[in-house]
Amino acid sequence: MDNFNFLKTDNNGVTISIKIVPNASRESILGYTDEYIKIKICAPPIENKANKQLILFLSKFFSIPKTSIEFISGEKSKIKRLLLNGADIKEIVKKISVYDRISA
Repeated sequence: MDNFNFLKTDNNGVTISIKIVPNASRESILGYTDEYIKIKICAPPIENKANKQLILFLSKFFSIPKTSIEFISGEKSKIKRLLLNGADIKEIVKKISVYDRISA
């Protein structure tokens, strides 16, 4: 777990720190650093579109309901913290571990 400092267990699930790259040509995970996982989203960062698309992306990627994902902080920032309610940290780590560590 030491490679995944951006993940923390919570009473309700898992908190995750994400750096979002809006207006991308396609959605994907770029990799992770000690502080966050970096995700490209196609939606622009206006009128909450990128946040909504991020929740949809995470829901599909982690196979959890959209209603189980909520913002803790960073709704208007590129770096966000979200709570994945009911998520199992081992499953989250397994899905993220296939990606590479990147430089910030």
